[in-house]
Amino acid sequence: MPRERSIYVGPRLRRLRRELGLKQSDVAADLGVSASYVALLERNQRPVTADLLLRLARTYKVDVAAIARDDSADYAARLKAVLQDPLFSDIDLPPLEAADVAANYAGVTEAVLRLYAAFRHEQTALADSAADRPSGRAAGEDPADPVAEARRFLTERRNSFPALDDAAERLAEQAGGAAGLTEHLKRRHGLRVRRLPPEVMSGFTRRLDRHRDELLLSDALDVASFNFHLAMQLAYLELQPAMDAALSGTGFASESGRRLARRALASYAAAAFLMPYGAFARAAEARAYDVEALARQFAVSFEQTAHRLTTLQKPGAERIPFFFIRVDPAGNVSKRLDGAGFPFARHGGGCPLWSVHLVFRTPGEIVTQWLELPDGERYFSLARTVTSGGGAHGAPRVQRGVALVCAAEYAHRLIYVQKAAAPPAPTPIGVTCRVCHRAQCPARAAPPLGRQVVPDEFLRLNVPFALADA
Repeated sequence: MPRERSIYVGPRLRRLRRELGLKQSDVAADLGVSASYVALLERNQRPVTADLLLRLARTYKVDVAAIARDDSADYAARLKAVLQDPLFSDIDLPPLEAADVAANYAGVTEAVLRLYAAFRHEQTALADSAADRPSGRAAGEDPADPVAEARRFLTERRNSFPALDDAAERLAEQAGGAAGLTEHLKRRHGLRVRRLPPEVMSGFTRRLDRHRDELLLSDALDVASFNFHLAMQLAYLELQPAMDAALSGTGFASESGRRLARRALASYAAAAFLMPYGAFARAAEARAYDVEALARQFAVSFEQTAHRLTTLQKPGAERIPFFFIRVDPAGNVSKRLDGAGFPFARHGGGCPLWSVHLVFRTPGEIVTQWLELPDGERYFSLARTVTSGGGAHGAPRVQRGVALVCAAEYAHRLIYVQKAAAPPAPTPIGVTCRVCHRAQCPARAAPPLGRQVVPDEFLRLNVPFALADA
């Protein structure tokens, strides 16, 4: 007969006792055992017997399965993931030792996991304080940054506003979609749409002239941008209540932050008008998230399509959660949209190993890449350049790189993975250099927080910074 597996319940027994406000001696009296035996059980130095397990369940009215559940595999996996952090790369930690610690020292394992969680939280907070502080501002000065405020507003809501989606979809049905925008503005608001040369527009792309009841747009706009601006103006005219509801209850440190958040909501509503949630979500699945194909189907731009893909998290109709970022050739991040809660959503994007910084070498070409963060989490990224401006000879153009990212567990649903060979080894990237502890990274621009740099009078490594404990 196979040997029965011993069951250890230390952490759960200790948690239950504390929740009930009992001492070890109280539990011992209730169960008819010694206090020292209870202490051994809580330290996982004794397995629990079937009889004692039943007495626990009866005495404290708890589910036997909840107490007897074996968490050792979960603890071992979590501890192994923590120990893969490059912070510990110079320590010899065989996987069997981690599994042994998790199985036999649950309290120590839980303490390590808590400490690491607190460490990551503080690292992220330090990075946030640096990222959200405008260049040149010292710590302790007014932290109000309207761009950071608007980004936080969107990130905290995973860039998903279902009520605004529904309102925009109803409006699209009433107006007849993009094809009916001009007529709807004329019929409903008495506005005549006119396209004028950039020199006549005097630096404006769109202007609502209430005196003449005209909506003026630059004729340098391509079709996708022209329709987007019409839809955005319509959102300001008819979807103000829905946008006000989305903003309600939100505190902004600056009026500029609130205005930027409102502008982001108007853009969201315009995208929801041109790419109604239901139709777009179904098309995204049918076309395996082919961004270029979706852009053609809905007569929108590549960037507008990528934006929209980050918003598909309506409860009950969720699709793949995506993160979107836009950077310029100098590495400045001009837009972040997070529909997934990714760790690099708030301050990431500065790692030079990420292909979003390399797409300027191959304009217009989609570049795919598998990514791995220091904690071992893997992601799939597709990046491409996009261009704004232009539209006439001599008109200035701005080229940027955009990337759309999802967790590796969803990547098999993307056409870019389905049509590819076996995935290559992931590229190790960091959130930012200041919170990345990969000591051997040749692309590092700054030492990580909390690590000492060693002098190089006698030795010079082939990495920018030699760290004291590396």
